[in-house]
Amino acid sequence: EAYDTMRKEKIGALVVIGGDGSLTGARIFAEEYPVTCIGLPGTIDNDLYGTDFTIGYDTALNTIVECVDKIRDTATSHDRIFFVEVMGRDAGFLAQNSAIASGAEAAIIPEDRTDADQLETFIGRGFRKTKNSSLVIVTESPGNKNGGAMHYADRVKREYPGYDVRVSILGHLQRGGAPSANDRILASRLGEAAIQALMEDQHNIMVGIHNNEIVYVPFDQAIKNDKPIDKNLIRVLNELSI
Repeated sequence: EAYDTMRKEKIGALVVIGGDGSLTGARIFAEEYPVTCIGLPGTIDNDLYGTDFTIGYDTALNTIVECVDKIRDTATSHDRIFFVEVMGRDAGFLAQNSAIASGAEAAIIPEDRTDADQLETFIGRGFRKTKNSSLVIVTESPGNKNGGAMHYADRVKREYPGYDVRVSILGHLQRGGAPSANDRILASRLGEAAIQALMEDQHNIMVGIHNNEIVYVPFDQAIKNDKPIDKNLIRVLNELSI
């Protein structure tokens, strides 16, 4: 039906903006029909392989930091531990970087697959020695295979009953609002590069950005390959939270 519509309306190519689901659809469409598809990475999760940043990620990150800054006021005045759940699915980019930016004490993310219990590690640091409140940023479940913010809050209540615990799930607040300047610039650069790619007869690729340079990434790579998180960020957060 889509192909018939394209032919009827004399549409020569599609520029598809989205995450792995949208780009998978574009890839399948291009395989089944003689259609030129160019993909642009548009997802707040920042989880597409081959591009340093995705459209929407920076805006969502700034929204989270703004919310966490406000939550900290309550956490401090009432001497509480707050578990703040953010989006991200199977990727911890939002949780890890918002934790660093907001001065949170910890981030619990899917990529931290060490044998150590992330909650026990956080409690074991002795954070109460120097701080009267704490913020922990948690990637949503099912992205976090160990459970979301409610799971960890329930564990603290059972295992450390002396702590006053609260949960804040930011939800779809992260997906709205006016885009940041960085996102506007990124979207403009990638959009212009998509038109250039079409003029160069490129097809079945995602336009990304790497080291501030435009790159072309085959759909299969962008969709199937896992995008690694910088493990140094975990160390930085751990050191900053002492």
